[in-house]
Amino acid sequence: MTEKHKQTHRDEYDSPWKELIDEYFRAFMIFFFPEIAAEIDWKKGYTMLEQELRRITREAKIGRRFADKLIRVWKISGEETWVLIHVEVQAQQETDFSHRTYIYNYRGHDLYSSPVVSLVVFADDNPKWRPSEYVQKLWGCRTVFRFPTAKILTYKRRWKQLKESDNPFAVVVMSHLKTLETRKNPDNRWKWKIELTKSLYKRGFNKQDILNLFRFIDWIMALPEELDRSFYQEIVKFEEETKMRYVTIAERVGMEKGIEKGKIETAENMLKMGLDKKMICQATGLTEKEIDVLKLKASPRKVRQQKS
Repeated sequence: MTEKHKQTHRDEYDSPWKELIDEYFRAFMIFFFPEIAAEIDWKKGYTMLEQELRRITREAKIGRRFADKLIRVWKISGEETWVLIHVEVQAQQETDFSHRTYIYNYRGHDLYSSPVVSLVVFADDNPKWRPSEYVQKLWGCRTVFRFPTAKILTYKRRWKQLKESDNPFAVVVMSHLKTLETRKNPDNRWKWKIELTKSLYKRGFNKQDILNLFRFIDWIMALPEELDRSFYQEIVKFEEETKMRYVTIAERVGMEKGIEKGKIETAENMLKMGLDKKMICQATGLTEKEIDVLKLKASPRKVRQQKS
């Protein structure tokens, strides 16, 4: 896969969005739809309805699926309600989007006889595109379907609030905005990827939250190979300085199983940074003997200078 194709593939955000909605559904609702979130009885929990969603989308027979989630919640009044979430991430507008949303909604109600609320987050780069209703009329018969929406581009005006927020989706939105902004500027993306990753440690998130959000940032903010290596070196160095080994190269290697390319170069770079041999072994999969060989190949004087 070429770097261009790799970037195009990783700039399709469906998968990481789905994972974060699974993990932080309540935070998602509070961030994007706070008035609706206030009507949900969170003490009763919620249930992800994956099989029901597959049936709705399969029988609706409408194009490709995007980042959809169907969740069962309970209102404060005690009524069971289904929430059908769409995260629309395509870069171009779709003329039949409202129709598709309407079909998913009525199919859910028809199949399961339950109220269905459709919510849409637009993560595209077109500021003028934000459909919010579907209307059908003929001979005095009219169907009007309206659905609440959120548009990520509108959060550009609230950057200061995003920086101060402890909601995980503040980081998600910041990362998404900078991904769109830096599509043609990998050097600038590299800078923002470092800044956003470091900010995870400063917001008071626990280790698992940092890892979850890091995976999102790492997925959507794809970098050319050389900048990618440089990024991880910066993060390893930062973790060593702050004594917080949360998102190390070892974590990254675990995320990208089967990747062999660059092991030697990664180990050499880590040696130059004076990092612990066991950590290098864990990160690269090389043995301690192989690391020792790499040490011998390097100039002793050069190694001492890098450690000092």
